[in-house]
Amino acid sequence: MTTLYEVHGSVAVITLSNPPVNGLGHATRLSLTDNLQKANADTAVKAIVLTGAGKAFSGGADIKEFGTPKALSEPNLLSVIRAVENSAKPVVAAIHSVCMGGGLELAMGCHYRIAAPGTNIALPEVKLGLLPGAGGTQRLPRVLGVEPALNMIVSGEPVKSELLAQIPGQKLFDKLAASPESLAQEALAFAQSISDTRPLPLVRELRAKHPNGDAYFQFARNMVKGMAKNYPAPLKCVDAVEAATKKKFEDGMAFERELFINLMWTPESRALRHIFMAERAASKIPDVPEDTPKREIKSVAVIGAGTMGGGIAMNFLNAGIPVKILEMKQEALDKGLGIIQKNYEAQVKKGKLKQDKYEQRMGLLSTTLSYDDLKDADLVIEAVFEEMGVKEKVFKELDRVMKPGAILASNTSTLDVNKIADFTKRPQDVVGLHFFSPANVMKLLEVVRGAKTGKDVLATVMAMGKKIKKTAVVSGVCDGFIGNRMIEQYGRQGGFLLDEGCTPEQVDKAIEKFGFAMGPFRMGDLAGNDIGWAIRKRRYTEKPDMKYSKTADLLCEKGRFGQKTGAGWYDYVPGKRDAIPNAEVVKMIEDHRKSLGITPRKISDEEIVQRLVFSLVNEAAHILEEGIASKASDIDMVYIMGYGFPVYRGGPMLYADQLGLFNVVQSMNRFAQNPLDDAKFWKPAPLLAKLAAEGKTFNQST
Repeated sequence: MTTLYEVHGSVAVITLSNPPVNGLGHATRLSLTDNLQKANADTAVKAIVLTGAGKAFSGGADIKEFGTPKALSEPNLLSVIRAVENSAKPVVAAIHSVCMGGGLELAMGCHYRIAAPGTNIALPEVKLGLLPGAGGTQRLPRVLGVEPALNMIVSGEPVKSELLAQIPGQKLFDKLAASPESLAQEALAFAQSISDTRPLPLVRELRAKHPNGDAYFQFARNMVKGMAKNYPAPLKCVDAVEAATKKKFEDGMAFERELFINLMWTPESRALRHIFMAERAASKIPDVPEDTPKREIKSVAVIGAGTMGGGIAMNFLNAGIPVKILEMKQEALDKGLGIIQKNYEAQVKKGKLKQDKYEQRMGLLSTTLSYDDLKDADLVIEAVFEEMGVKEKVFKELDRVMKPGAILASNTSTLDVNKIADFTKRPQDVVGLHFFSPANVMKLLEVVRGAKTGKDVLATVMAMGKKIKKTAVVSGVCDGFIGNRMIEQYGRQGGFLLDEGCTPEQVDKAIEKFGFAMGPFRMGDLAGNDIGWAIRKRRYTEKPDMKYSKTADLLCEKGRFGQKTGAGWYDYVPGKRDAIPNAEVVKMIEDHRKSLGITPRKISDEEIVQRLVFSLVNEAAHILEEGIASKASDIDMVYIMGYGFPVYRGGPMLYADQLGLFNVVQSMNRFAQNPLDDAKFWKPAPLLAKLAAEGKTFNQST
């Protein structure tokens, strides 16, 4: 049963029971209306209490039904709320823990509301590119006041019930319970006390008004335009709340519904909903059941106290897990410890971290110069120099000292995890944990599954990823895994654009206008151009037929490695990250172009964007086909969380889906005709060609 029905004296209690957050799926809606009818038909029942089982009143829509016919089938949420409003007997919502989205809209349809302190109240639909679609924009301004309601709807952020109860004149809560534990009894007593009150109060009959409505809504629009320029939903939220102040309730409801349906079809909403589902899907591994036993991670060791090692350590300290850092020299340990302290002190200074929390975290950190001191750790992560010989020494030592059952992880960004695993006598315990820099900030964690990695190891590190607040995505073993393998093709295409007539600034500006956090040349300067140089040198011997522009090599020969040297594709002023175009670099590119006999041409921003993005898409199609990624949405998560792909476009695979794969292939065929480009580069991956020919999409096929 998705709702439970009990009678306590003269009060019927209907309890939503659809774990984990009592989502209002079709079965729950049907069961709720049936029990509502049952209570109204029972002459012994004088009042009804509606509440939720477990750790939520209701979190709103059931995400399992997103995009399915069930989500819209009757009774829909609007019909359920209408049935509650039309109940002949008073309905009291007993709200606790979580009351969000459709759950809050349902509560506002009840005649009375009593809330437990500490309840998170929100209408978060804007985070999915939508607005509340079951009366949220019409009822919340009526019970809370226009300004606090609009702030909640536009931000989508939760607010504690006790804070909302303090708003002067609020009618959202008729009563605040003394404690979460006393809510049930207080709700029963309250229901009995109002059981004979008539007429029954309805939120729809209240007025929503603002003393300076026109000026306030214009101000709100100006603010929202500045903060959410790539998202249509926040502005539509303002329109809907304004309608609550100017239209009759039913007209406002019709207007809200029209806006909601139109937003559902926007590419931005589709992108945000896709990311919402993709983030949840990333933790599901096809051949690793959810009930796979997990190993306990009570303590962690990190090899290397550099920027990466320190950042990795902070993730675990933040989660309350003790960390021991190993270095070869005391000076390196002291320096690494200083950086961690400095990072935390900056957070304390900004008010983002309390002093006692800072002290607690630092108290969990210890250091050592001896591998033998790591023997009791449950998980060890190496963050040493990216060279196979160095990794070999580290893993042979770890194999010697670590206790049986400890997980041995490498933070490698490109190297073969299978080779690393074979340096040990326990390859089943070895896994790649590729953190992104800065590791204490970036949300992405690429979990690299070796050929012999145990399923319990995989299940453990995926659960651990959640604990340290990372979005963990599984990758198979290949050069560069998912993210870096794709970014190499993107970088190659950036080089070809320079050869043909672009400047680094033009390429970066075009892709940044498209929505990337930074373009390929600014990104190269940030990461260090010498890193790409080392990879290309390896490529020249391993894959001599792979074509590259020579401009990046020429840049590195000048010692322009990027921000760390104050000079890369751009110049940098110490202490600032502003990229200043450099005339010598532009001349170097022009001279190289002349040496190849190339006449520069004017290249449009549209061509720049397509060549960069489609290079990602085509390589991703190969990755999918090879089984390196198990689903297209995992690739989208890697690019959203780790590479600054615009959120409102949903990742490279969804973007290609929305453009139409047929159109992507047509553009690639056109680029292949360019004699200065690489025709082999633009040969569509077999999976991409197949899906385009069949009129399918990446996200349908996986």
